[in-house]
Amino acid sequence: MNSTANRLRRWSRNVHRELSFFFSGMLLIYAVSGLVMNHRDTINPNYSVEQRRYVVGEPLPARDRLTRDDVVRLLAPLDEADNYTKHYFPESDVLKVFLKGGSSLTVRLSDGEAFYEKLTRRPVLGAMTRLHYNPGRWWTWFSDLFAVGLVAIVASGLLLLKGPKGLRGRGGMELAAGIAVPLLFLIFF
Repeated sequence: MNSTANRLRRWSRNVHRELSFFFSGMLLIYAVSGLVMNHRDTINPNYSVEQRRYVVGEPLPARDRLTRDDVVRLLAPLDEADNYTKHYFPESDVLKVFLKGGSSLTVRLSDGEAFYEKLTRRPVLGAMTRLHYNPGRWWTWFSDLFAVGLVAIVASGLLLLKGPKGLRGRGGMELAAGIAVPLLFLIFF
């Protein structure tokens, strides 16, 4: 029996080591993007948002005389003239300009007060968080393999240590606590 247990431990150690190395990159990607997604109210994972208030230096024509060319001229100091898509008036005195890529400019015509919001894509972080939303069939296969790999890592890790630090000792208590925390959260929150 002792040799069987030793073979099982040796096999568990090898499985645990190899799968841990293979899936560690994915664990890091999910951990970082998961942290960002948990704090979406303070960190936008897809876009960096730059906001700027200023006053337009030139006098603005009245709403009924404002042309597309006038609006494009307002965008020139922001280097956004080529990104104009459309504009409208959400209020009688307020001009809202939409730009390619999601950026926008809001201008109060009476006093020229402007609010510019520039959105810039976060290519790495945005791509990492996209993986949480299952971007395609190929990803389903890999994420299923990842889930099975995590189960194998856990199962092999539980068999690595014996005695008071193993599953029948401190390790077992830590395992029970690790299961209890999410269950208590689900029950009470």
